[in-house]
Amino acid sequence: MDLQKAVRQVFLQLSDSLEQLDRDQYNYSCKSLSGNTIGQHVRHIIEMFLCLENGYQSGEVDYEKRERDTLIETDKNFAATLLKEIIKQISKENKSIYLLTYYNSQGNEPEKINTNYFREILYNLEHTIHHMAMIRIGLRELGDIPVDDSYGVASSTIKYRQQCAQ
Repeated sequence: MDLQKAVRQVFLQLSDSLEQLDRDQYNYSCKSLSGNTIGQHVRHIIEMFLCLENGYQSGEVDYEKRERDTLIETDKNFAATLLKEIIKQISKENKSIYLLTYYNSQGNEPEKINTNYFREILYNLEHTIHHMAMIRIGLRELGDIPVDDSYGVASSTIKYRQQCAQ
Protein backbone atom coordinates (compact mmCIF):
# COMPACT_ATOMS: atom_id res chain seq x y z
CA MET A 1 0.00 0.00 0.00
CA ASP A 2 1.20 3.53 -0.82
CA LEU A 3 0.52 4.72 2.73
CA GLN A 4 2.97 2.26 4.24
CA LYS A 5 5.51 3.15 1.53
CA ALA A 6 5.15 6.80 2.47
CA VAL A 7 5.85 5.99 6.13
CA ARG A 8 8.91 4.00 5.10
CA GLN A 9 10.19 6.90 2.99
CA VAL A 10 9.69 9.44 5.78
CA PHE A 11 11.29 7.13 8.36
CA LEU A 12 14.28 6.63 6.07
CA GLN A 13 14.67 10.42 5.83
CA LEU A 14 14.47 10.66 9.61
CA SER A 15 16.98 7.82 10.06
CA ASP A 16 19.39 9.45 7.61
CA SER A 17 19.29 12.69 9.58
CA LEU A 18 19.94 10.83 12.84
CA GLU A 19 23.02 9.19 11.33
CA GLN A 20 24.52 12.65 10.81
CA LEU A 21 24.22 13.55 14.49
CA ASP A 22 26.53 12.66 17.32
CA ARG A 23 25.21 11.88 20.80
CA ASP A 24 25.59 15.45 22.04
CA GLN A 25 23.74 16.90 19.05
CA TYR A 26 20.88 14.42 19.47
CA ASN A 27 20.57 15.50 23.11
CA TYR A 28 21.23 19.22 22.61
CA SER A 29 18.61 21.52 24.13
CA CYS A 30 17.72 23.65 21.08
CA LYS A 31 16.71 27.25 21.74
CA SER A 32 14.69 27.26 18.53
CA LEU A 33 12.72 24.24 19.84
CA SER A 34 11.86 25.92 23.16
CA GLY A 35 14.63 23.99 24.88
CA ASN A 36 13.56 20.60 23.57
CA THR A 37 15.96 18.17 21.95
CA ILE A 38 15.79 16.45 18.61
CA GLY A 39 15.75 13.21 20.59
CA GLN A 40 12.57 14.25 22.37
CA HIS A 41 10.82 14.85 19.05
CA VAL A 42 12.04 11.50 17.72
CA ARG A 43 10.82 9.74 20.87
CA HIS A 44 7.40 11.30 20.46
CA ILE A 45 7.16 10.14 16.84
CA ILE A 46 8.23 6.60 17.69
CA GLU A 47 5.94 6.24 20.69
CA MET A 48 2.89 7.31 18.71
CA PHE A 49 3.54 4.53 16.20
CA LEU A 50 4.26 2.05 19.00
CA CYS A 51 0.92 2.91 20.60
CA LEU A 52 -0.80 2.22 17.30
CA GLU A 53 1.00 -1.09 16.82
CA ASN A 54 0.18 -2.20 20.36
CA GLY A 55 -3.41 -1.09 19.95
CA TYR A 56 -3.81 -3.06 16.74
CA GLN A 57 -3.89 -6.32 18.70
CA SER A 58 -6.29 -5.11 21.40
CA GLY A 59 -8.44 -3.05 19.03
CA GLU A 60 -7.96 0.08 21.15
CA VAL A 61 -5.38 2.82 20.67
CA ASP A 62 -4.58 5.15 23.54
CA TYR A 63 -1.98 7.74 22.53
CA GLU A 64 -2.15 9.44 25.93
CA LYS A 65 -0.75 6.38 27.68
CA ARG A 66 2.60 6.41 25.90
CA GLU A 67 5.58 5.12 27.86
CA ARG A 68 7.75 8.22 27.36
CA ASP A 69 10.90 6.12 27.30
CA THR A 70 13.87 8.42 27.88
CA LEU A 71 16.22 5.87 26.28
CA ILE A 72 14.61 6.63 22.90
CA GLU A 73 15.20 10.36 23.33
CA THR A 74 18.80 9.99 24.53
CA ASP A 75 20.13 7.09 22.43
CA LYS A 76 19.88 7.77 18.70
CA ASN A 77 20.98 4.22 17.83
CA PHE A 78 18.15 2.74 19.89
CA ALA A 79 15.73 5.17 18.21
CA ALA A 80 17.02 4.17 14.76
CA THR A 81 16.50 0.49 15.62
CA LEU A 82 12.91 1.19 16.66
CA LEU A 83 12.25 3.10 13.43
CA LYS A 84 13.37 0.01 11.47
CA GLU A 85 11.14 -2.25 13.58
CA ILE A 86 8.12 -0.03 13.03
CA ILE A 87 8.72 -0.05 9.26
CA LYS A 88 8.51 -3.87 9.37
CA GLN A 89 5.36 -3.84 11.52
CA ILE A 90 3.12 -1.50 9.54
CA SER A 91 2.28 -4.00 6.81
CA LYS A 92 -0.81 -5.26 8.63
CA GLU A 93 -4.27 -5.51 7.12
CA ASN A 94 -6.67 -2.66 7.75
CA LYS A 95 -9.23 -3.24 10.49
CA SER A 96 -11.59 -1.26 12.68
CA ILE A 97 -10.17 -0.08 15.98
CA TYR A 98 -11.17 2.35 18.68
CA LEU A 99 -9.28 5.52 19.52
CA LEU A 100 -9.49 6.32 23.23
CA THR A 101 -9.81 10.03 24.01
CA TYR A 102 -10.00 11.91 27.27
CA TYR A 103 -11.64 15.19 26.28
CA ASN A 104 -14.64 14.67 28.54
CA SER A 105 -14.03 16.92 31.53
CA GLN A 106 -16.86 15.25 33.47
CA GLY A 107 -15.15 11.91 34.07
CA ASN A 108 -12.02 9.82 33.91
CA GLU A 109 -13.31 7.20 31.50
CA PRO A 110 -12.15 7.57 27.92
CA GLU A 111 -14.52 8.11 25.05
CA LYS A 112 -14.14 5.51 22.30
CA ILE A 113 -14.08 6.83 18.76
CA ASN A 114 -14.41 4.37 15.91
CA THR A 115 -11.50 4.58 13.49
CA ASN A 116 -9.35 2.14 11.55
CA TYR A 117 -5.73 1.11 11.33
CA PHE A 118 -4.99 2.82 8.01
CA ARG A 119 -6.58 6.10 9.18
CA GLU A 120 -4.35 6.05 12.25
CA ILE A 121 -1.26 5.31 10.14
CA LEU A 122 -2.16 8.39 8.09
CA TYR A 123 -2.59 10.45 11.26
CA ASN A 124 0.79 9.30 12.56
CA LEU A 125 2.45 9.96 9.20
CA GLU A 126 1.19 13.56 9.12
CA HIS A 127 2.15 13.94 12.78
CA THR A 128 5.65 12.66 11.98
CA ILE A 129 6.06 15.12 9.11
CA HIS A 130 5.00 17.96 11.43
CA HIS A 131 7.62 16.95 14.01
CA MET A 132 10.25 16.52 11.30
CA ALA A 133 9.61 20.13 10.27
CA MET A 134 10.52 21.11 13.83
CA ILE A 135 13.50 18.74 13.83
CA ARG A 136 14.68 20.47 10.66
CA ILE A 137 14.73 23.75 12.57
CA GLY A 138 16.79 22.08 15.28
CA LEU A 139 19.17 20.66 12.68
CA ARG A 140 19.68 24.16 11.33
CA GLU A 141 20.55 25.41 14.82
CA LEU A 142 23.11 22.62 15.17
CA GLY A 143 25.01 23.76 12.10
CA ASP A 144 22.62 23.41 9.19
CA ILE A 145 22.87 19.64 8.86
CA PRO A 146 21.83 18.83 5.29
CA VAL A 147 18.51 17.13 4.65
CA ASP A 148 16.40 16.47 1.57
CA ASP A 149 14.20 19.35 0.36
CA SER A 150 11.12 17.27 1.20
CA TYR A 151 12.21 16.68 4.82
CA GLY A 152 9.37 17.75 7.10
CA VAL A 153 7.17 18.89 4.22
CA ALA A 154 3.66 17.50 3.65
CA SER A 155 3.09 15.61 0.41
CA SER A 156 0.37 18.09 -0.60
CA THR A 157 2.86 20.95 -0.25
CA ILE A 158 5.45 19.08 -2.33
CA LYS A 159 2.86 18.51 -5.09
CA TYR A 160 1.78 22.16 -4.95
CA ARG A 161 5.37 23.37 -5.24
CA GLN A 162 5.93 21.08 -8.22
CA GLN A 163 2.85 22.50 -9.98
CA CYS A 164 4.04 26.07 -9.34
CA ALA A 165 7.46 25.28 -10.79
CA GLN A 166 5.97 24.14 -14.10
